Amino acid sequence: MKIITLVSACAVSAFLMGGAAYAIDAAPAAPAKPASTSSMSTTTHSAKSVECSKEADAKGLHGKERKKFREECKKGK
Repeated sequence: MKIITLVSACAVSAFLMGGAAYAIDAAPAAPAKPASTSSMSTTTHSAKSVECSKEADAKGLHGKERKKFREECKKGK
């Protein structure tokens, strides 16, 4: 009975040690890029786009109406 217990204990410890060895060899994950403080920066938008946004704000447009207005404004209609 002692031999079976000893063999079982060795098998379990070998299994656990083998898993730890694979975990140590794993490459570390790449660090995530930090999220920017604002999703829409005016430095990346054209002057025309910013002007159209200001006009949409002045008119109080939201949602689909705002999007449609900005698209037409940027095209010059």
